[in-house]
Amino acid sequence: MFSSKSSSAADMIKPRTYDVFLSFRGKDTRDGFVSYLYKDLCRKNIETFIDDEELRKGDEISGALLTAIQGSRVSVIVFSKDYASSKWCLAELVKIMDCNKWVVPVFYGVDPRDIRNQTGSFAEAFAKHEENFKHELEKVKTWRTALTAAGKLSGWDSQVTRPESRLIDEIVDDILKKLNRGTSNAYLKGLVGIHRRMEQVMSLIQVGFPDVRRLGIWGMGGTGKTTLAEAIFHHISNGFQSCYFLANVRESEEHGRLFQLRQEFLSTIMEDENLNISTPTIGAGFLKDRLSRKMVLIVCDDVSNSSQLEFLFKGINQLCPGSRVIVTTRNKQVLIQNDIDLIYEMEKLDEDESLQLFCQRAFKSNYPTGYRLELSKMVLSVADGNPLAIKVVGSSLYGKDKTYQESTVKKLKQGRTETM
Repeated sequence: MFSSKSSSAADMIKPRTYDVFLSFRGKDTRDGFVSYLYKDLCRKNIETFIDDEELRKGDEISGALLTAIQGSRVSVIVFSKDYASSKWCLAELVKIMDCNKWVVPVFYGVDPRDIRNQTGSFAEAFAKHEENFKHELEKVKTWRTALTAAGKLSGWDSQVTRPESRLIDEIVDDILKKLNRGTSNAYLKGLVGIHRRMEQVMSLIQVGFPDVRRLGIWGMGGTGKTTLAEAIFHHISNGFQSCYFLANVRESEEHGRLFQLRQEFLSTIMEDENLNISTPTIGAGFLKDRLSRKMVLIVCDDVSNSSQLEFLFKGINQLCPGSRVIVTTRNKQVLIQNDIDLIYEMEKLDEDESLQLFCQRAFKSNYPTGYRLELSKMVLSVADGNPLAIKVVGSSLYGKDKTYQESTVKKLKQGRTETM
């Protein structure tokens, strides 16, 4: 599925994508740890960019390296003693952190606290940078900010995971899990407009940053809130220690199943099938202790009132840094009342997206021709960018003859308010 090879400037003439970008200080680790790690990535058929020294010339990071970073799904940063002494390494780091993709830090022979706080050898390196770049101190400040953020990420410590062969095995397994959990093309097939919306949400939740973030996806019924939440869940879940998607919260309450949903949620997130919390208040201290040490991803879908969230999260008032909670709702007040300040409002499908979705459902093609074009325009003027409405009408017309389709759409347009 993947292939792995070293890259040179010639390889980068046309943009390409990689599974992994390796950032490291060459003189520290190229001939040792990094070479063994790279070899193992190759063995697992993971396409990896390992830079050539030829790409590091002048004062700025090369376009080839920028392209490789942007085109990689995961960046592995090998922090070593002299990493911060390289302005190219620091420039790479800034770009990596800006991309908001998966980052796997490896603390090779260094204390993560030295990276976070720029102490030890990192303090010495920055003293020199501040002297050499005394007229560009803003650049040095940017390097410091990126180092601090990267140092706070959960990563691999060579002084904790030993021997080195085991460390490499676990890093490669971690990368494989992240790559395998990325949303597959098969899952996204037919989801019109999903990529643009996923990018917008990803820019808000910024997976990999060490804070706890709660995001609300808000919009009217049928706009694709659940579909978007599911796509995000599949795309990022591999970066968390435990995940759970609480589906149909409103419906669960209506059918008296909210307690059962909470029980299933907690059993899964705690990875304990025998967990039995008989009332919402029992075990609050236990929940707080366990969840404050486990980075989790939780999605609550179709929440209609604040009491549902209060019940499901009773006793859970502290999550581990890096955790993410996503709530979908038709009621914006639910988000406001629960202090969820990151709110993504679902957009309607634009004209092109609406046309593509309708044609997929009604004609099994992406774009209409002949009488179908006029038919499509009539339907879309009524559906007004609502994905569910477009899918329902399109599916009802599939396989029917021209006379039936035209007659149905005319009736739809005449009774648009009542029908839709």
